[in-house]
Amino acid sequence: MPNTHATDEADLRRCIDTLIAAIRAMDLEGIAALYAPDIVSFDIVPPLRHLGADAKRKNWADAFAEYRAPLDYDVRDLEIVAGDDIAFAYSFNRLSGTLKNGGAGAAWVRWTACFRKVDGRWRIAHDHVSVPLDMRDDRGLLDLEP
Repeated sequence: MPNTHATDEADLRRCIDTLIAAIRAMDLEGIAALYAPDIVSFDIVPPLRHLGADAKRKNWADAFAEYRAPLDYDVRDLEIVAGDDIAFAYSFNRLSGTLKNGGAGAAWVRWTACFRKVDGRWRIAHDHVSVPLDMRDDRGLLDLEP
């Protein structure tokens, strides 16, 4: 009998690889297909909480509107823990590319995602994207690297 958790971890890695490819291609539909309809997202942009796949899709549309194609999206130090129908992953991620104003845009963020099996397929049910905060200056630290 195959190790179910090893199979689930491989499926989750494929899901994350699909997310990376969709971000690089600026493919909103490909990205949206990976989210559970009722995702709760603590994204890097306000407000504190975004509810539903449509809100998450809008966040990506807003991000893509700032960049010229192509985009790059790097993931480092990815860790995955899979249960029967719940899993989580965390990593350092960086969206980078040329901004529409001609400048360069890139910053590493901390990413945590909780996955849930929906109709037998892994979907992102919660994600949290953040950067460390400099408590003295009340500003996000966007120049850190893993």
